[in-house]
Amino acid sequence: MQRVAARGLVAVHRDGDRTRLAELYQEGAAQIRLPAGTGEMAEAILINTAGGMTGGDRLSWAARAGAGAGLSLTTQACEKVYRSAGGAARVDVRLEAGPGARLAWLPQETILFDRAALERRLSVDVAADATCLLVEAVILGRAAMGETVRACSFRDSWRVRVAGRLVHAEELRLAGDAASLFARAAVGGGAAAMASLLLVGADAPQRLDAVRDVLSRIPAARAGASAWRVGGTGKLLARLLAADGYHLRGALKPLIELLNGEAGLPRIWSL
Repeated sequence: MQRVAARGLVAVHRDGDRTRLAELYQEGAAQIRLPAGTGEMAEAILINTAGGMTGGDRLSWAARAGAGAGLSLTTQACEKVYRSAGGAARVDVRLEAGPGARLAWLPQETILFDRAALERRLSVDVAADATCLLVEAVILGRAAMGETVRACSFRDSWRVRVAGRLVHAEELRLAGDAASLFARAAVGGGAAAMASLLLVGADAPQRLDAVRDVLSRIPAARAGASAWRVGGTGKLLARLLAADGYHLRGALKPLIELLNGEAGLPRIWSL
């Protein structure tokens, strides 16, 4: 059966008071669009023209922000992972930020359908004085369509390094009856949507009170946030759970607007 094998790369550099495109590569179903911007942070929209993924598909994204440049990345739509007839779909993301750069990885939600299989790897390398914001959200079926995920396989791996030093690593594995698993109080408490948000940068710990204040005013999502000094920089980590994708997005939007500087929320998130 025909399978997707796609790669996309975008790199930007600082030119005076603006961020400009330095390199663009697209292969297969991976397409990248850069809407015209006016600020110091460029925005790139990643598109999977295959319309979703299934077992055996391969999708790779790479992005680099040069010294002093700013780059915010998002996706055109939610990534849909359909029922697998064999094997897992794989997504590899590699991000780099140079000295003084700002990088934001803000894809729209990934939707796992019943019997989906997905393996995802996120690898990030940033300079000691760079700032990086990472958000990943996952929805277990579409509540509005009455979908329930009774069987799936999902593995998510994150590695974040600052000046070559590992400052954040996590492994998530979800297998079997996701609906029953998330119904447990100690796991999801009935939630069907989840997200992780990680901010890495010198001032990340100082943002904790503001993040907790935002979360306290969003009763539709259960969430928590913590911050640490690590590897000569700081990091702030937030986890969110919600009944569905609509309420999860409602919680993520004010957090992204708070933490993503002048770039704020990607415009396509508001469409």
